[in-house]
Amino acid sequence: MLFADINKGVDRAGRTKGAVLIDVLEADEYAAGHIPGTVNVPVDNLGCIEYGKEMPLFLYCLSGVRSLKAAFILKRMGFGKARSIGGISGYRGTLEK
Repeated sequence: MLFADINKGVDRAGRTKGAVLIDVLEADEYAAGHIPGTVNVPVDNLGCIEYGKEMPLFLYCLSGVRSLKAAFILKRMGFGKARSIGGISGYRGTLEK
């Protein structure tokens, strides 16, 4: 499977000590609806991220493509626990606006 199941990823993030759930969509996309408790860091702003390199980062976007790219970028920056959990289009929970 190319993309992860976002619902399982959100659950795992919730069970992982110190995890941060990051929406890598653009600010206007994030404002239209996002998973509650997430932080918005668009892909183009990943260089400004201020988390520790060992922090577990769970990333999602709309379809999973941008979050895969973001995870790759973050791993190259030394964030070894960055992972894509897929796209919000498959999320079954309630979105926050």
